[in-house]
Amino acid sequence: MNNSRIEYLFEKLDEQNLPLEPFGLFEQWFQEASSSGIIEPNAAALATCSPEGKPSVRIVLIKEINQQGFVFFTNYNSRKGSELKNNPYAAITFFWDKLQRQVRIEGKTEKISEEKSVEYFNSRPVGSRLSAWVSQQSQEVADRKTLEETFATIKNNYPGEEIPKPPHWGGYILIPEKIEFWQGRENRMHDRILFSTVDQNQWQRKRLFP
Repeated sequence: MNNSRIEYLFEKLDEQNLPLEPFGLFEQWFQEASSSGIIEPNAAALATCSPEGKPSVRIVLIKEINQQGFVFFTNYNSRKGSELKNNPYAAITFFWDKLQRQVRIEGKTEKISEEKSVEYFNSRPVGSRLSAWVSQQSQEVADRKTLEETFATIKNNYPGEEIPKPPHWGGYILIPEKIEFWQGRENRMHDRILFSTVDQNQWQRKRLFP
């Protein structure tokens, strides 16, 4: 294990220069992450929880970010989909190492409309649309050969580019209740600014110990 210390060189979070709501700051940070050379700045860790309280986490790609929340797509029958059905609360974390920043988001998820799911599905490459039919996500498969044979069968069933969206596939939006911005600072005196919802249209802001 490498025990060397990271030298923190980037900006500070100063309350005097911060907005009263989190979305403007997130948009700024996301654009800076996108311009920094990070391959997939929209990759985030998504944590869900089973009915027994057992957590699970995986990386997903956040495909839309707006004033309502953070949108990702998946198989509704996957482990994450099953857990969100029983407990819609979830958390996501973006980590942008080049900028020594992370953003932690907690809130409640909802399925987006079928129309928006279809719209996004139709924008995906053909192979990705076919694989949505192939994969019984999170379920056991006998071997790689079975997976590839199933893909070939589905491809023969849909030889063109007109591939319908599977009924078990679509999007969720995580509607944030808390958004925390973490900026690495020297001597481990990191900046942590937490935005929390007071009501649907109002946020409060506070600084946390690192």
